[in-house]
Amino acid sequence: MDTLGLGIMELLGKSLGAGSYFREFFEGHDSILRHNWYPRCQTPHLTLGTGPHTDSVSIAILHQDDVGGLQVQIDNEWFNVSPYPGSFVVNIGETFMALTNGKYKIPLHRAVVNNEKARCSIVFFMNPQADKIIKPPGELVDDEINPRKFPDFTWGALHEFIQKEYRADHNTIHCFFERQQQQKKLKNTSTSSQ
Repeated sequence: MDTLGLGIMELLGKSLGAGSYFREFFEGHDSILRHNWYPRCQTPHLTLGTGPHTDSVSIAILHQDDVGGLQVQIDNEWFNVSPYPGSFVVNIGETFMALTNGKYKIPLHRAVVNNEKARCSIVFFMNPQADKIIKPPGELVDDEINPRKFPDFTWGALHEFIQKEYRADHNTIHCFFERQQQQKKLKNTSTSSQ
């Protein structure tokens, strides 16, 4: 997964004219491998395997079994992402969206269950080291045409926010930045009152 993830980062960097920037940025990454199991359900229309969300990670590399169940939302409509033997699905996460200055977008997605078979998936969440500053390379920022869309942050701070304060959904990164602004104001207020 390390080799695959770094190879994907190399390709993503080249697609944006940033060369090997992302591959080098993610060397020594802080990643997570997770196995998901969704039991069959007699009333699948009444439940979800995983509710609608975006991934806060950089990229998620997903291997689905032949049952399927991943759906992505496009124009407020849900579409199945059918499994294809021997392939992976790569989702862009919020951290990578910030690293690309918004060039790559995050997909709202969910997992559904069915009434015939249990479903399994394995997902590799690739993240930079926790203390690395998330900011796009100079090739993706231009004061006139492409100004910075996101402030600097670390993966560790975003991950802590999700673990302690906020269930990841389609507003995660914006809520995270709002929380950082609130904390900065509180800190400034307490410093000025001393």
